[in-house]
Amino acid sequence: MYQFNIKRRKSRRVYVGSVAVGDGAPISVQSMTNTPTKDVESTVQQILGLEAVGADIVRVSCPDEESTAGLREIVKQVHVPIVADIHFHYKRAIEAAEAGAACLRINPGNIGSADRVREVIKAAKDHNCSMRIGVNGGSLDKALLEKYGEPCPEAMVESALQHAKILEDNDFFNFKISVKSSDTLMTMEAYRQLAEQCDYPLHLGVTEAGGLRAGTVKSSLGIGSLLMQGIGDTLRVSLTADVREEIKVGFEILRTLGLRYHGIRFVSCPTCARRGIDVEKTVKELEQRLEHISEPLKIAVMGCVVNGPGEAKGADIGVCGGGNGKALLFIKGVQQEPIDANNAADIVAQLAEKMVEKK
Repeated sequence: MYQFNIKRRKSRRVYVGSVAVGDGAPISVQSMTNTPTKDVESTVQQILGLEAVGADIVRVSCPDEESTAGLREIVKQVHVPIVADIHFHYKRAIEAAEAGAACLRINPGNIGSADRVREVIKAAKDHNCSMRIGVNGGSLDKALLEKYGEPCPEAMVESALQHAKILEDNDFFNFKISVKSSDTLMTMEAYRQLAEQCDYPLHLGVTEAGGLRAGTVKSSLGIGSLLMQGIGDTLRVSLTADVREEIKVGFEILRTLGLRYHGIRFVSCPTCARRGIDVEKTVKELEQRLEHISEPLKIAVMGCVVNGPGEAKGADIGVCGGGNGKALLFIKGVQQEPIDANNAADIVAQLAEKMVEKK
């Protein structure tokens, strides 16, 4: 089988809780909750839902003291490392580290005085907490905007390196960096420049990417292009949609590039007049029924016998329309007895469950 090998950029390694980031570690997939963090029950339920579709890391916002108090209870009830999103108030960062956050997402430049930054760093060290320097093209400081005239890759990279130096000057190196913009091309160029100028792990993302369709396209192009160049150690797909979709799209990007295999890879045709099976309905049902599966599995659902048998043979489980209300079924490349086309989704789902159990 043809395999395109991506040579990943060498970087340092940091840890977000038990999840390694950088230095060749598997590229992790993240999302962020949109429930109020002080609402512990709702936030825990959303995190558990993200865990169910494979999230490696989840971020929560901590804008006030009630939120950091909620964080202390949340980390006790979930199984993935939690990143605390901190802006402006240094005490929230200290409280989050004490509450069990695995990582602090901050801009050292907006935390306040040098003394306050040192206090945050001490809390991070004391509680084995990493950090992420998060630069956003929409919130660059005034000095950089005056220097460059507008948000641009160079301004974003300069901001990131300025913030990195603050941590370095305080003997803290346990951090990763992101330089996100809602402009996909600007984001890509900023990461390319940053990758050349430092060896810190990079958190990829196109921020404020939009709804499910537009956001998926923009993120796939931006994140995917960078990953193909070997740039990127962890990622978040930012979507104005169900947060679980961020995880699904993230894994699909990695799966497409052969960088990480998680869950089911579906191969299905766009259908045409030749179809002998309802491909759209079958795929939709299978996606819903099997989204809990994390084991790598390839399932092909094809409409007819033109390209169908070839694709079906190359999958762990393959089905294609065969005419007269029947569908051809293949398991590990071996053709089985024809099945009822109307029951294809149910039969394939049961086979997938059994195959995963055996693994």
